[in-house]
Amino acid sequence: MSFLMLIGALLVSLLVSFLLSIFLTPFVGKLAFKLGATDKPNERKVHSKVMPRMGGLAIFLSFFITFLLFMNNFWEQLPLMNDFWEQLPLLVGALVIILIGMADDIFELRAAPKFLGQVLAALIIVLWGGLEVEFINLPFFIDKLEFGVLSIPITILWIVSIINAINLIDGLDGLAGGVSTIALVTIATMALIKGDLFVAMVALIVIGSTLGFLKYNFHPAKIFMGDTGALFLGYIIAVLSLQGFKNVTMISLIVPIIILGVPISDTFFAIIRRVVNKQPISAADKSHLHHCLINLGFTHKQTVLLIYALAACFGLAAIIFQFATVWGALILVTGLLLIIEIFVEKIGLVNSNYQPLLKMLNFKNKP
Repeated sequence: MSFLMLIGALLVSLLVSFLLSIFLTPFVGKLAFKLGATDKPNERKVHSKVMPRMGGLAIFLSFFITFLLFMNNFWEQLPLMNDFWEQLPLLVGALVIILIGMADDIFELRAAPKFLGQVLAALIIVLWGGLEVEFINLPFFIDKLEFGVLSIPITILWIVSIINAINLIDGLDGLAGGVSTIALVTIATMALIKGDLFVAMVALIVIGSTLGFLKYNFHPAKIFMGDTGALFLGYIIAVLSLQGFKNVTMISLIVPIIILGVPISDTFFAIIRRVVNKQPISAADKSHLHHCLINLGFTHKQTVLLIYALAACFGLAAIIFQFATVWGALILVTGLLLIIEIFVEKIGLVNSNYQPLLKMLNFKNKP
């Protein structure tokens, strides 16, 4: 198969999943109402009427159907891919996470069963699928740090953390879907550059499924993805980021961390905020990134588009990092961390009094 035919086949998979998602989402919305999977307004929500959630089921079904169709029609023609049966752990893990998300959208599960379901999905892809982060490269110190017996726990921690990071950022119409799409576009681009066709294909199928859903989910939303969608997107992004970049040069986990800079930063500073404010880490609040931007006067749509832009900047930085020298990568990461810290302090993501860097800079500027 020529390069142009290969790209064409991959784009067809994106188009098919996109059209399927557009077709399936209204039916999933009706099903959500029948099952009682609805989101009611409260003091933490930005919407003012009862909305169907569980829309992520449409994303999953579009992905699943397209994945199977694509495999049956193009598998033997695409080079550099693994055997189809070797990908069953990915699908089974996704099915587990979808069932947990649906159960939560319908019955509003407690934190413990949700967490156990996420760990189970991670265990499936790690133990059955063989996905592990086995080492991390540490320039300037040692060539390679082997994780050994800690490789499985670290991999599971990564998957569960990203699942929850995507879930936490799902607070405005189209926000989680758009940020996830931008992350997946970055992953697909880098996978194609590296020749990893399987990762690129799965990413493109999920991109198409999510874009089709965003037709109904962008502000003003007609349906929410719910935990069904947020957990699924987090799972897929976490797995693909490891499959595509676990053996990169320099610092192995830095690339996917940069790609997911927006949800990871929001989650990290949410933890800091709750520690500083002496609240339980699991406590819900209305001080996430999107809440802070709205409090600054941005509209719902402006806030979402601004966060999209931030996510795109992180994606571009990840691509640059992949091809940078060791010193270039170090300067890039340092610059990103400083920019994130200043931005966090400016918008009050931790609290209005948390401004250590700004206060230090202000002190140095005083005569």
